Amino acid sequence: NLIDAVIQKECTTIHSAVYWKFRKEAKRFINEELKGNDPTFNEIVFNDIYPLYGQTDISASSNARNSSIQRDLMIQLSEIRNILDAAFKENGLPIYEELIFRVNRHMEEVKEVLQTNTEQSIYNFVKTEIDPVFRYLKENHKDLREIITSYESRIDESTDTYYDHRKNYDTTIMETNRQLVAILDEAQKSAQEMFPHYFERYKTDGVEHNLYIGDEITEDRKFDFLYLNNLRLWQLQVMCEMENTYYNLKPHLPVQLDVTSLILVYHTSLSIRFRMDEKHFDVDGTYNARYEVIKKRIDKSYIKGTDQRLTEKGKLVIVYSQKSDELEYLRYISFLKSKGYFTNNIEIVELEGLQGVTGLKAIRAEILYNKQEEAQKTYTYQDLMEALKE
Repeated sequence: NLIDAVIQKECTTIHSAVYWKFRKEAKRFINEELKGNDPTFNEIVFNDIYPLYGQTDISASSNARNSSIQRDLMIQLSEIRNILDAAFKENGLPIYEELIFRVNRHMEEVKEVLQTNTEQSIYNFVKTEIDPVFRYLKENHKDLREIITSYESRIDESTDTYYDHRKNYDTTIMETNRQLVAILDEAQKSAQEMFPHYFERYKTDGVEHNLYIGDEITEDRKFDFLYLNNLRLWQLQVMCEMENTYYNLKPHLPVQLDVTSLILVYHTSLSIRFRMDEKHFDVDGTYNARYEVIKKRIDKSYIKGTDQRLTEKGKLVIVYSQKSDELEYLRYISFLKSKGYFTNNIEIVELEGLQGVTGLKAIRAEILYNKQEEAQKTYTYQDLMEALKE
């Protein structure tokens, strides 16, 4: 299909909810080409769109990563030193003593703080200076052959280095992300059926997602604020389900880490523009850029007047600026509390001012964890309205 080919070339993969607008532009593009013109693919913009943002973040992942690298490096360097010690005792060449001195220096570096270039520096040292010596020792010193072979057997083929604790860390992150993404992607199917909206998610140390809903997103359905309310209620439940998934997964992972979850509520609508150069949607305009600034900074923010981080294990944090949003979300939480999603531990806090952003508050709702024998039912805004009538 020529239209699909043009979209693929100009824009790569496009989310199904907004594909219709790209097809429309691709048709115009092809018609202009058929007339003998040299068209450019116009930028795709959606105005008056309401954003929803959520993240489930693996806490202290950088520290855990560095710690795992440090432990592997220390074990490998210690093994290298033992072999060099044995070689020096057997044949007191000064070069072995000099190498031992440098190994000890690297171990001191690793023990203190893991610098950005430390890992690469040690890797280069081992490859260029230790490995040739070990090859020589294996060939010429039978007594050392066994311990060198034992050392080499622990070298991971894919990383060409000791990869034990780091592998445990990487496995933990990959499996956590895989399961969180599976929950989010599966839940998205029913959310799209309620009302089409743009959805994207990113895997980092955890999972982030963006949702955009509004009249311009759809080609043939009329938007109503009921659908925004419904999507907000849906997001709360999915975030709780992701938290519960990790709660049940954590005991089976090789490294025990915590996750924290956060939602950003943005009161006003904004515009999103598809960046042709980077092949993705960005929030459009200087005023709307405030939304992106808040997104980037809130997870590192503190509760006003304290040294306590806003996000906390076991609590879903909902950041907002308007009183109407606070009341709306307290209503949702009260409803979901009755359905077994939250405990009674609900607090409202002010955020310490972020650079260029002030006046933010947050609801911190304690999640009620459960053993997942069966999936929790997802409730709609209509269910909430029915419950309020009772």
